[in-house]
Amino acid sequence: MIYLDNAATSFPKPEAVYRELDRFARTSLANPGRAGHRMAMAAEKTLDDVRHALNQFFRGDAPERWAFTLNCTDALNMAIKGVLNDGDHVVLTDLEHNSISRPIRALEKAGRITATRVVSRDGYVAAEDVAAAITPKTRLVAMTHASNVLGTVQPIEAIARAVRASGALLLIDAAQSAGVVPIDLKATPIDFLALPGHKGLYGPTGTGALYAGPRADDVIRAWREGGTGGDSSSELQPSLRPYFLEAGSPNVLGVAGLGRGIAWVAERGPDALRKHEVELLQQVVDWADRSEGWRVAGLWDPERHAGALSLFTPEGISPQELAGILDVSFDIAVRPGLHCAPYIHRNLGSFPDGLLRLSPSPFTTADDVAQCLEALTAITAGVM
Repeated sequence: MIYLDNAATSFPKPEAVYRELDRFARTSLANPGRAGHRMAMAAEKTLDDVRHALNQFFRGDAPERWAFTLNCTDALNMAIKGVLNDGDHVVLTDLEHNSISRPIRALEKAGRITATRVVSRDGYVAAEDVAAAITPKTRLVAMTHASNVLGTVQPIEAIARAVRASGALLLIDAAQSAGVVPIDLKATPIDFLALPGHKGLYGPTGTGALYAGPRADDVIRAWREGGTGGDSSSELQPSLRPYFLEAGSPNVLGVAGLGRGIAWVAERGPDALRKHEVELLQQVVDWADRSEGWRVAGLWDPERHAGALSLFTPEGISPQELAGILDVSFDIAVRPGLHCAPYIHRNLGSFPDGLLRLSPSPFTTADDVAQCLEALTAITAGVM
């Protein structure tokens, strides 16, 4: 199969990830921190090693500020519900995935908070618009780094400075940027960074992390409570980090694989990986420009773009129909629809059918993309 749905989850993974998952499952799959035997201690060391790798890769404040999560959605919910109080105001954007939109909207509909949604232009949010939306009651600004629909990379450095100057907290959703777009937590004042392990860091599904910076220490509450292994006597969730945010048995097997994925990305560098993906997407842009009925969604700027691109399809054939034909007749995987981000589709005018998204990876070749475009040309020629 030609797999062009890497914005959903990356496939294939680097060979080193598969090897580590097999090795760890056969030799070290104990419950970390729950016993003193060698396998449990080895499992705990794996978690510590990957925390160190995350902290080094993103230049965080300390390894213990990284809490492992089920995925990026879990990390975002942990930050949003752990920080907001009744009466707070939140700023978000129309680019958001439902992982941000839904928990905030639920709190808003319950009458607990108020929210302002900043509108993007051609897929980009302006720092001055975010700053203008902040009020004295704003506790949190929550936004994506790179749009999962359009691939547009937001100016989080300028936005972070504006948020920090206001005294509010900043939560960044790095679902589409972690491992692809450099993020420097020492240079950019981000309070919470949420990321998946299974996309641009090439770990398995069921992995993710939340970075909680120093300003989070006195404000975040534990979103889930339970066993931590190291402290069983306390009545309440132990305050020691990262265990404060990590109740329950962790996915140590997945984290072991994630560690190999991080090492693979670090060796190659996010800039080089993004460059490859953007060059492949340039093929799609050039094809759409010369093909009748096709149009790229959002502003195409290769210097400010990650590895996802969505297309308006020709009239008379829906994104869902196209994706189905590509899958069944051409063995090509793409993603049609609203991509769990309905607000940006309303902005673009692509609601309710959505768009056709293509998202390559470092393992995708120019020939893979060419075959997909040839298939789309053939399909639409038959329809039109």
